[in-house]
Amino acid sequence: MSKGLRSGEVAEAAGVNMQTLRYYERRGLLAEPRRSLGGHRLYPPEAVDTLRIIKTAQRLGFTLDEVADLLDLGRRRHTHEAGLKARAEVKLTEVEARISDLQVIAATLRTAISAGCDDLAACAANPCCPIPFTGLTREDPT
Repeated sequence: MSKGLRSGEVAEAAGVNMQTLRYYERRGLLAEPRRSLGGHRLYPPEAVDTLRIIKTAQRLGFTLDEVADLLDLGRRRHTHEAGLKARAEVKLTEVEARISDLQVIAATLRTAISAGCDDLAACAANPCCPIPFTGLTREDPT
């Protein structure tokens, strides 16, 4: 019986902490490891790769539920479900929409800075304020 990697070794090799390792195990993203005679978790070397895949997918914007689906699809390679390419295309569309929203926010903040807005309440009452206070009725402060 090969020794396997203990929790700390796997966590360090994959660049995650022990709580993350256990959390992924509870979520089913990482297979439950076998135990040593002393009760220590012993992971196969592939667990490090799986953890790196999970972290990379998260950095690409995939949620843990989406990562779980992708890992499951990888385990069932011969299914007719959408794979990484199709899911990456959907994720890219979501990311591009978020970027567009963030660009609008950045432009509004630049305008507010240029206009000298220094108090949200005062700006909300000022009809010339560039911040779009939706749903507020602006009253003349005089």
